[in-house]
Order: sequence, then structure tokens, then C-alpha cells
Amino acid sequence: MGNRGMEELIPLVNKLQDAFSSIGQACNLDLPQIAVVGGQSAGKSSVLENFVGRDFLPRGSGIVTRRPLVLQLISATAEWAEFLHCKGKKFTDFDEVRQEIEAETDRVTGANKGISPVPINLRVYSPNVLNLTLIDLPGITKVPIGDQPADIEQQIREMIMQFITRESCLILAVTPANSDLANSDALKLSKEVDPQGLRTIGVITKLDLMDEGTDARDVLENKLLPLRRGYIGVVNRSQKDIDGRKDIKAALEAERKFFLSHPGYRHLAEKMGTPRLQKVLNQQLTNHIRDTLPAFRSKLQSQLLALDKEAEEYRGYRPDDPSRKTKQLLQMVQQFSVDFDKRIEGSGDQVDTVELSGGAKINRIFHERFPFELVKMECDEKEMRREISYAIKNIHGIRTGLFTPDMAFEAIVKKQVIKLKEPCVKCVDMVIQELINTVRQCSNKLECFPMLREETERIVTSHIRDRESRAKDQVLLLIDIQLSYINTNHEDFIGFANAQQRSSQSVKSQSSAGNQVIRKGWLTINNISIMKGGAKEYWFVLTAESLSWFKDDEEKEKKYMLPLDNLKVRDVEKSFMSSKHIFCIFNTESRNVYKDNRTLELACDAQDDVDSWKSSLLRAGVYPEKTITVESETTTATDNFSMDPQLERKVETIRNLVDSYMAIVNKCIRDLMPKTIMHLMISNVKDFINAELLAQLYSAGDQNALMDESQEQAQRRDEVLRTHQALKEALAIIGDISTSTFTVPMPPPVDTSWVGGTSGGRRSPPASPTAPRRMSSGQRPAPRGAPPPPNRPGPLGPFNNTADSPQAPSRPNRAPPSIPK
Repeated sequence: MGNRGMEELIPLVNKLQDAFSSIGQACNLDLPQIAVVGGQSAGKSSVLENFVGRDFLPRGSGIVTRRPLVLQLISATAEWAEFLHCKGKKFTDFDEVRQEIEAETDRVTGANKGISPVPINLRVYSPNVLNLTLIDLPGITKVPIGDQPADIEQQIREMIMQFITRESCLILAVTPANSDLANSDALKLSKEVDPQGLRTIGVITKLDLMDEGTDARDVLENKLLPLRRGYIGVVNRSQKDIDGRKDIKAALEAERKFFLSHPGYRHLAEKMGTPRLQKVLNQQLTNHIRDTLPAFRSKLQSQLLALDKEAEEYRGYRPDDPSRKTKQLLQMVQQFSVDFDKRIEGSGDQVDTVELSGGAKINRIFHERFPFELVKMECDEKEMRREISYAIKNIHGIRTGLFTPDMAFEAIVKKQVIKLKEPCVKCVDMVIQELINTVRQCSNKLECFPMLREETERIVTSHIRDRESRAKDQVLLLIDIQLSYINTNHEDFIGFANAQQRSSQSVKSQSSAGNQVIRKGWLTINNISIMKGGAKEYWFVLTAESLSWFKDDEEKEKKYMLPLDNLKVRDVEKSFMSSKHIFCIFNTESRNVYKDNRTLELACDAQDDVDSWKSSLLRAGVYPEKTITVESETTTATDNFSMDPQLERKVETIRNLVDSYMAIVNKCIRDLMPKTIMHLMISNVKDFINAELLAQLYSAGDQNALMDESQEQAQRRDEVLRTHQALKEALAIIGDISTSTFTVPMPPPVDTSWVGGTSGGRRSPPASPTAPRRMSSGQRPAPRGAPPPPNRPGPLGPFNNTADSPQAPSRPNRAPPSIPK
């Protein structure tokens, strides 16, 4: 052949398996292999020892195989064994191999019969074996013994499934002949993951232990529970033979004599036995490797490409090189600065699609949260009028004033301006918290260097805290400036003469803006009774006059429209069972808001959404409920006086003047606050990171210590480099293997339509391919019928037509072979 040939495919996979097992990646790659599955005492270990021709597997009661054993058989002129975990050490005494398996098993699982999915890799070189790779898995058990956990059956099942669910894994299902085939644990598991039987090879053991007068011809001829790859029968050594150290070569000779002499199996003798099983497995694994190699190569290439960039970064890193550490420190600080700028300015290459963060959240604080906090500070209308009336009366004193006193206006305005300090300081606090969150998010890329990350966060956070006091001082100064001079000559101030006219203009202005949409979005109406369908989500549209909701965002089917007259908003405590945040709208005149409900409870997924909706409702004139204090509830009768008409006109005038002037102050503060915070906080922190952070890190201590890797990062770097190298080696190994070499096609589906004919006066009973039959019954099955039509494949499908698979000798009254399905 013009290539290394199919005969080298199994050793090739052995090399790949070793390469990836050495770096702990074997379980993540679908390497073509054969998994040996069966119940306890099914004969799995004996089959494997017959392959090798040596006693080398642990034996005993209960679970003996407690870790997967990856057994690589390699044809060679000499005989020895070696373990992957003892590389370089050759074992020529196979008793030592058994002891090493037991010791390595106990090292991981302990001596309490526990199990572990970490495999043991054993390679056996021998002139008596064909190239073959098998995985011996723990036997399926039902009842825990000793110190085994109660869920030992589930643990073993999950471990087996971990291997046999892979499409690249052939399943060697081992079943003893002296039990019901329908109850075979191995066939049951293989049927779950391979319902078409494309990857399952059946092995029937303990044929010599069946009840006298019974045999397993139906199974071996593939008539009972047929498999496309058929069944092969083997005869292992008995426990007495094992205890007596009977030679395996003698056991294999006895096995051959058994098949040649048994009247039920003579016609299948050349297709039965351990040598035949070994040969078939070699052929089928080779073909399977050839079929899966192209997809496996593509997978390796995609994994290599995914690791290329990261491996290139790690390859040049030298943990003990001071110049490397200095260069990397500079790169890390520059990257941190770039990331911070991007998160604040909104030009990040990694956009968060889950929640607002960085600059977007600060922008929301400036233009939604802060205005909302300002409006919340507005006092109750009745309380405001009461304060104005008191101010007017106290200013007049004993005299009766003819004109509205401007000192009452100034006193009320200053009291309202002082209230602005709290929301302004709160705004600074919210921005600071978001800056600190942004610093932590940007420092995530420094997690591989714990000390560098810790120092960077400490230095930048300390600077932010230092700027906090300056920003708050400046913000409070803005409020004090407003208090120092009440500018009644402002161009937007209505003045005393226009105070009354201002009220009517405000009403007209609000009416003209009534149809303007303020906000749209999804909200859940929370207080719909279960009898009426429970909480439902609707599409809400808020204008200056009404709140409407629709079935969907196309706004075709309006469910309800709620006028905003006399409505207010209040918070609702989140219930224990609810994951949503709730607020409600109610009528100040105690009327029903929605159908029979006094309140309309609306729910959002996040508190930020609630605050945003409440801010939009404020713009529409729906204010938060004012908390009533105990003092206001217990007002004396003397306070509940009625004002004379002249005093009422004065109160109305000053009320309009206060509204006009506070609108000017609010507008000014809303404009200056973001600018002040931006200048004193955000821009300053950005400049500090760009210009001062590196110098602060150098002065903080030992730069080499700052760049010490975390243990996780060192492991990650080592793992990436080893995986990258293993992938390159694997691709080099399989790069020049041709997949166009000769292969045997997959056996066709089993055809049992010919069963039921007669020949030589013997009648064949109908055979159901799915009906279970106990092979250990006390009665011998009826003789078989006529031979199959010409040119039909035998029990192993096309394998009996290949050059290396001799035909069984012709015998009189030979029962027909099965047709693989």
C-alpha cells in the first residue's frame, strides 16, 4: 500500500490515547475504542486475560474493577507490560501487574470498595495478541456491600454511560449463557445508547456451564435478540482452573475442543472462541477507527485553533524573568486603563446584554434616578399651603398686611432649596458605587496575578474615596450658592404680577401635552385574582393624561385606559414567594382604580425598572404618596382653621411663585450636578488611571511580587501549553494516514424471514428476534430448519466472507447460520 496501512490505525489511537491521558484530557476526546460492559461475574476479566494469555487482573468477591482500565494490546516479539503512570518501568512478571493495578486503584478510591472514573492505562506487548484497545469497566451491581455508598449502582451506571454514549465507542456486551438473555444488564445498557445495534458486539460466556440438554444456538446464530454485528461465544476457565493456575494456552485449546465436540456448536466452531473474538474485534475496531478518523481530525483541528492565541501568549512567558514581568506589568496597567475608558465611554468590545453597567448606568443615574429623587422631595400640597399661611401671618405679626410679603416667599423657597441637599449627595453616592463596580469588573482580567489585582483595586478605590469628599463639598456648595441669593429677576421667573396667570397657563400647557407618549414597556398586573387568570403581562403606554395597556406591543387590542387624575404611587413590600418587584397606583379619593380593585399593582423583574417607571409617572404628574407622620395626624383643633379670602389669594400667589422659582433651581441643579460629578469624579479618575496608577504600583512595593502568578493561572498555563502540544502531535500522527484503505462494510440488518422452512424431515419452530428465552431451561430447544438461501451472510455478517475468516466445515444436517440485522 502507499500508506502506513490499516494495520497501524490501532497503534495510532494508542499513541493518541497516551498523549491525552498524560495531560488528563482523555475523557474530553472521543477516541475510537471498545468498552467492555457486563454484570459482576459475567466473565469480563477472564475474556481479557484470555486475550493476553496471562493472569494479570485482580479477582475476588464484590466489585473488583473499581476504575476503568484502558488496556492496549500491541503485537510484539517480546512480552512485557507498562503503565502510563509508571512510564519507563517494564513489568515482565504479570503478578506484579495485578498488584500495581490494585495499588493504583486504592490510591485513588481507597480500600473501601469505592469507585472512580479516573482510568488506569495499561499497555501489554506480546507475540500472542493482536493490536487491540479495550476499556474494562466496573461490573454492574445491584446491592452495595461493605463500605460502598448506597447509590453505588447509580455511580457505576453513570460511569459506564460516560463511555458508551460516545458514537466513537464500540460496546462489547458480555453476558453469561447460564442466565436469561432478556435480563442481560450489558444488552440493556447498550440498547439504551445504541438502539439500532450499530456499535454493539455480543459475547456469550460460560457456555460450558449451561444445564445439561440446553444450548445457546438461538443466540449465537443471532436469532434471539439479534445484533447487526452478531454474537461470539467463548469458554473461560472455571474458578477451579483459576485457583489451580491452569495455563491459559491449555484453556484456549480446551475451548476449541469444546466447540468442535459440542453437537449444538460444531457448525459454528470456526466462528467461536477467544482467538476468533480477538480477530473480529481487531477488524471491527480498525474499521471503526477508519470511519471516525476524519471527524476526529476535524475536531482536533478546531480545538487547536481555539488554543492557538492563548498558547502563543503563554509560550513566551518566563516566571523568573524580571524584564518580562516589568513588560507584562506595563501591558496589564494599559489594558486596565483601556477597559475602564471603554466601560465608561460605552465603546467596549464586550457588550453586556444582561444589565446596565459602567457609563450606561451612570447616565441613567444622571437623567432618571436623580430627577426622580428631586421630585420625591416635593412636599404635600396641603402642607405647603399651611406653611405659606403661617409664614405670611408671622411676617405681618400684630398688623394686618395689605400686600403679599416677599419675605414669606424667600422663607419658603430657602426651605425647599435646603431639601435638595439630600438627593444631590445620594446622587454622588450612587455614581461612586458604580465607579467602584466598574473598577472591579475591569480588574477581572488581572485575576491571574492576585497581588496586582488587589493593589490596583486598592489604589484606584482609595483615589475614588478621596475624590468623594471633594465632590460632595462642591455639590453642597452649589446648594449654598442657591441659598445665598434669591434671584427674582431671573428671565424665567414669572413675578408677582403674573403669578395668577401662571396657573392657567400651566393647565393649558399640560392639556396640550396630554397626548404625548412618555413611556412604553412591559409590566405585569400583579393583583388579578386567580379566578380571573392570575397575574398577567401587558404592554403599557403612559401619556400625560392616561395609562393604557394592550395585549401585545403592536397596540391593536387595548385592554384598559386609566386616567391619571387624582392618582398617586406607593411601594409594595415584596412577598416571600415572589421574585418580582412591585409598586402600586391608587386614587387619593379612595375610588376604585381598576374594575373592583382599589389599587393597581404593577410588577417588574428588577428594582431599577420600578424606579424608572416611577420616574416616568412623575413626569406625567403621578407623585409618590407622602408619608403621614404621627405629628400631622394629631394636629390640634386650633390648626384646622379656615383662611379668609384675602389670605387665600396671598397663599395662592406665593405658591405659584415658589413653583416658578423652584423650577428654575431644579433645572439649574439638574444641569450642574452631572457636570460637577463628571469633572470632579469620573474624568479625574480616568486621568488618574492613565497617568498615576503605574507610578503608584511601583511605589507600593516589590514589582516582582506583584507579578507572581496565582496557582490556578500557573496550572492553566501549563495545561494550555501541554494540550496545545498534544493536539499538534496528534494531528502530526494522523496527518499522513490514508482513510481510503480496504475495509469491511457494516453488516446488513438481520433478516429472519427465512426461518420457518423445513429440511431433511426436521421442522424449525418460528424464531422471534425479540422474544426473550431463558437459555438455562431444562428442555433442549427443537432442531433447526432448512439452510438459508444462497449468498446470505453468516452470523457475523460479511466477516465470514473475508480472506482471514475461514468458512466452517460442511456437516450433515447443519443448522442454518443467522442473518445479521
